[in-house]
Amino acid sequence: MRELIDADRLPAQPRCTAQKLAAVRRGPVPLAAWAVPARPRISVLADAQDCPCGILGYLSWLDVRTGLVCWVYAREDPPALRALISHALAALAHCPRIEAFVGASPGPLGPGGLPRTRRGATHDALLQSGFTGRRCGSYLHRVLPAEPPPAKLVADVFPCDFPPGHRLIIREAAEPVAEAVVSVGADRTATVYWIETLSTRRRCGLGHKLLAQALALLAEQGATEVALVVVDDAPHPTPDSQAASRLFESFGFTLVDQLWTYQHRRPPGGRGGGPGPAAGACPPVGAGP
Repeated sequence: MRELIDADRLPAQPRCTAQKLAAVRRGPVPLAAWAVPARPRISVLADAQDCPCGILGYLSWLDVRTGLVCWVYAREDPPALRALISHALAALAHCPRIEAFVGASPGPLGPGGLPRTRRGATHDALLQSGFTGRRCGSYLHRVLPAEPPPAKLVADVFPCDFPPGHRLIIREAAEPVAEAVVSVGADRTATVYWIETLSTRRRCGLGHKLLAQALALLAEQGATEVALVVVDDAPHPTPDSQAASRLFESFGFTLVDQLWTYQHRRPPGGRGGGPGPAAGACPPVGAGP
């Protein structure tokens, strides 16, 4: 199963491990407004030789009639993808709304949204199953030099438990004005989860200084490449999004792919799981909590 997931791995995306799969099966972090825990499921699609050829993660909440397709991997094989998505729609038939590939920050098994170009077959299978899609962000990547240039230490650095890594904070008169959260994985891949400057202190160079120190910290910790997700779901570029793009470009980050998210709505009183599996496809097996 981990090989199926890693076959679609993006640059600087950590490899799948047994620990990450176990964490996914425990479900997402509870949301304050949704007191009842989610019910995660993982289903595996097997071929005629009983070998895994696709894997799907989905869930629903007990008190919110919304389903979520977290991820689906099948080496971009259209029949397998259609079978997996059809299985998810049938399992979530009680949900009037089903979302897929929701989220911006990189998670344990993916970048949040679906890489639209690199995973065109998955995109097509979702649309053919009745989902509608929209752009939600961009996945950026950069290789880190073995010996990064020295960075001015402008931020205080603290350990961070979630996500596991470090938080960097720039303060002025004891008040935080800029913050970043970064992490290094076991395979020397790194992630910038968050970087933000107080609105009244933007365009003063704080973001540049903060990112320079963050990247230097990641390189010192042994990271060889780093990725980040930029949320850019507005229909037109905003001054803030343009400033963020210029900042990341100035540090050598390049676009890997646009990220998309999807939604499926059933008509009132409607049920059913969308198109069935293509001829020759095996039904998903091994579904479990």
